[in-house]
Amino acid sequence: MSNFVELWVYLSATPLFGLTATLTVYVLAHAAYSRLAQAPWANPVLWTVIVLASALILGDVSYQTYFAGAQFIHFLLGPAVVALAWPLWLRRAELRKRWGRLLIAALAGGTAASLSAGLMAWAMGLPQDVLLSLLPKSVTAPVAMGIAEKIGGIPALAAVFAVITGLVGALAGKYLFAALGINQQPGGWAARGFALGTASHGIGAARALQVNADAGAYAGLALGLQVVLASLLMPLVFKLF
Repeated sequence: MSNFVELWVYLSATPLFGLTATLTVYVLAHAAYSRLAQAPWANPVLWTVIVLASALILGDVSYQTYFAGAQFIHFLLGPAVVALAWPLWLRRAELRKRWGRLLIAALAGGTAASLSAGLMAWAMGLPQDVLLSLLPKSVTAPVAMGIAEKIGGIPALAAVFAVITGLVGALAGKYLFAALGINQQPGGWAARGFALGTASHGIGAARALQVNADAGAYAGLALGLQVVLASLLMPLVFKLF
């Protein structure tokens, strides 16, 4: 036991601790996810977050020490998001036919996501800065942080809300779509993916991509549209009103 403690103390102080721990836990979580037939509750992102957070707390490891290594994975987030454009390029012909409807759907979905969160926060009497941090919850975390800072929210809190929103969408989306009767035919997959990308940004898009290629492509499109629309419109609306 003492040897294990000494090894933990040594590893937790090295810069690559965060990188090694994240990759190891995620690979194990993804293997379990695949073995469980990709059950939504077994989402590898969710369990990786839970395991790593528990390990950091129990091992008394600071987030700064962890992120010194994990920043290499964080850097890859940008290229990963850009890579979502490839499935869209393969479907460029059908996107040209639907661009008007898709734009309206993205605007309506983003507005509903933001207003519903704001109204619930207002009804519960939450502080104004918390309410403003909730508004960009359906935009990917880095962009949500920038929007929150512009409109008077708390960037760190906005990032937390965005991650929680993504996880909830990835976990509950399958059951919600089934309850709404959105089938799994080609058109149904596109609708599922677009809805998941609109409400649950990158985490939802990753889940959609694992399940179906069409769902993943439209989820990536919805994610990109939300980033552009929210970045342009949210600060403008707050500036005007």
